[in-house]
Parts: sequence; structure tokens; C-alpha cells
Amino acid sequence: MIELLKKYTAIAAPSGSEENLRKVIIEDIKDFVDELKVDNLGNIIAFKKGKNTAEKKVMLDAHMDEVGFMICGIDENGDLRFSNLGGIDSKVIFGKRVKIGDIYGVIGGTAVHLLKGDEKEAVKNNDELRIDIGTKSASESEKLVKIGDTAVFDTEFSDLGEKVCAKALDDRVGCAVLVKIIQSETDYDMWFSFSVQEEIGCRGAAVTSYSIAPDCAITVESTTAADVYGVPTDKKVCEVGNGVALSLMDNGTLYNKDLVNNVLDLAEQNGIKAQKKTAVAGGTNASVIHKSRNGVKMLNLALPCRYIHSPYGVAAKADIDSLYNLTLLAANQMAQNKL
Repeated sequence: MIELLKKYTAIAAPSGSEENLRKVIIEDIKDFVDELKVDNLGNIIAFKKGKNTAEKKVMLDAHMDEVGFMICGIDENGDLRFSNLGGIDSKVIFGKRVKIGDIYGVIGGTAVHLLKGDEKEAVKNNDELRIDIGTKSASESEKLVKIGDTAVFDTEFSDLGEKVCAKALDDRVGCAVLVKIIQSETDYDMWFSFSVQEEIGCRGAAVTSYSIAPDCAITVESTTAADVYGVPTDKKVCEVGNGVALSLMDNGTLYNKDLVNNVLDLAEQNGIKAQKKTAVAGGTNASVIHKSRNGVKMLNLALPCRYIHSPYGVAAKADIDSLYNLTLLAANQMAQNKL
């Protein structure tokens, strides 16, 4: 799992530019599935036949895209104007290195010693920031970068002992979990969706859920963990090291509480650490999947991740293993119509 995660987080695949990751995932799963296709939006849809026929059609979904930036213009001095692809807090981007294809750049703006009064405390928005790629003119930059090109944070995977640190843990961990399940022998038939454009409105999963038409689905995700110094207990959302995080409600989905409680019981019975999220926050592909066709029985299983949507997310290795184990267990139970 860690090697898959290291490989996937190293790939640049912001919303709308998932092709690099898509190629790698297809290569990793093509010999283990019975059906495989890429739809018109770029989603991967795969089917794997299990040892037994499933009573209910189950779909597992993970999104391939990460947050990033789109180049929107080039200034006379060669600096690049940009817009966010997905929800990125402006506080985490100043001074960070990014990569645009094979071109490196740094996000910068007015130096702090030139700011006055309240300007020093204010968070700069994108209009006040630029990507510096080392050029001196617009014509020089235009030879390297085009308007519409995309950029991602340029950070490396780090092993922190019991934890890992990387960009794009949201949602490369979900991709890694699905790939590991595909590469293993499965007990029941299962459908898989590696979806595009989740970070800009859950667009890809709306298509895959319509195509697959599942009875039940699990979104495998990363979610905000605010278990850091100074945050009161009721604001932590979930805690790194305490296992898989399950939502009862987020900004896009109201989950069936009996289903969530049954999965928590299932986790406890099988020695898998799991926890309920303690805040209504964020949203996932579940928001579009559960409304597809005649409605889909929906579950969201997530990895607690500190500093999500930043250059460096931090998560526990044990939670990654728990996410894999609970996803497979819950999917098998759904396939047998036991959840």
C-alpha cells in the first residue's frame, strides 16, 4: 500500500488533467479485471468478477484528481497569473514550489518587509500572487508555458515512521486502496470507478454512477483531521491514528445512520479501528452517486489527513491499512445484502 501511495502521489494529476495517473492505474489493473474502459470524461470504469456472484451490485469509487492551479495569464515580466483548481487555502501557497509539466516555479508576491500595517497580517488572494518561473519577459515565458496549462505542488513523499507525508493524499489513498483490492482475489463481483474532476464539483462520479447503476456504493476518500495543537475537541473532526473516519453528514450527503452504525459495529467485531466524524464539513463524490438513477445506498470511508489540500498532508500508516480492510469488508457485506 505504501509503495502504491508513494508512486501515485508523485504523479501530477490536477482536475481535468488526470491522464498521467490514469495511464499508470490502467497499467496496474489491466491484468486483474474482466472489463475495463475509459469513458468520454476520462473516468476509468472496471469490473472484477469474484469467486461468487453478488446479490447486489456494488461500486467502489476513488477520485484521481488532486487540487492544483490553472495558468490564466502571463504578465509582461514573465510571471504567471493563476486560478485554483479545487479548494486551496491561500495561506498555504505563498512561497511554495510548483510544477507545470516539466517547468518549475515558485508562488510569490510582495516581500513582507515592503508591506505596511494591516497588509502584513492580511492573507493574499490569487490576484495578488504570481508564479515565478525564472523568466524575464512574457515572450520568454510563452515558449515554456501556455494559458490553460495546469500546475501542482512540487513535493516529495516522506516516510515519518508511523505516518506518511505527501501531496495529493486526497485522493491517491483511495486509488491505492481500490487498486490493491483489484489486484487481490475477491469474494464477490465488484465494480470500480476511478473518477475525474471531484475537486471541482464531483463531475466524473456523476457519470460513472449513471453508467454502472449500482445498488450500493462506497466512496474511498481522505478527510480533514484537525487534531493539532490549540484545536478544541469538538472542532477536530476526526483524529489521525484512530482509524477510518465515517461521515453521518457532510455538505453534499446525508448518510443512513443505521448503515454507518452497522459498519462501525462490523469494524469493532473485526478488530479494525474506526471513528465517526464529529463535524459537518466538506463533501465527496457520494453527493452525486447517491442521487443517481433510482438512488444508491451510500457509504463514505475516509482516511484522516492533517493539512489536507496543502503541499504536505500527514496520515497514519495504520489508518491506511484500516481503510483498506474496512473497505473490502464493507463491500463484501454489501454484495451479500447484509448491510
